[in-house]
Amino acid sequence: MTPNQILAITDDERELVRRLRERDEDAFETMIHKCAPRLLRVARRFFSNEQDARDVLQQAFVSVTKAISRFEHQSRLSTWLYRIVVNEALLELRRRRRRAEVSIEELLPNFDVNGKLEIDPVGAIADELPIERRETREFVRNCIALLPESYRVALLLRDIEDLTVDEAAATIGVTPNALKVRLHRGRQALRSIVQRELRAENGLADIKAVPRPALHQA
Repeated sequence: MTPNQILAITDDERELVRRLRERDEDAFETMIHKCAPRLLRVARRFFSNEQDARDVLQQAFVSVTKAISRFEHQSRLSTWLYRIVVNEALLELRRRRRRAEVSIEELLPNFDVNGKLEIDPVGAIADELPIERRETREFVRNCIALLPESYRVALLLRDIEDLTVDEAAATIGVTPNALKVRLHRGRQALRSIVQRELRAENGLADIKAVPRPALHQA
């Protein structure tokens, strides 16, 4: 089940939201106990530093206390909390965007004049890893962390968190077409990083380009 899929809201959840709106401290503790582990995993995808991820999660819970009165049950509470964590992570990344972003040009492939290079989504790139690496996508996520921020966030939202192009674009604050460009270039760069890291780690040859069914269109 992805964060975009809305399930029926349970009576227990409605009751929890009611208590949260009334500033019930036990309700906040219940929410944190139930949701914090998953939300921390989301924050970790945006930050390599553990403390940064925890700080973002803490700020997200502060935001929840301020915004809970506006929660209208149009989605599950967990989905709403997920969105707040992602937004807080993006805000923190924007605050840090004072340094020039590293170029990914050297990671991009050369195009053959006779054809266009097609780049698969993250899932397809992960499927091409040696069998011992397919047991987890942690390796690919670690490679994504090496991408410049704008490309890393685009891939995280679209290929890892499974947002639609329109949703991911709105979350980042760019047009859908601009996001598609970032996704295309980011996937190209990611493939180069995956190959480089595999060679450095195991002395393996480049991953061979094999046609795979696309998991996402753009």
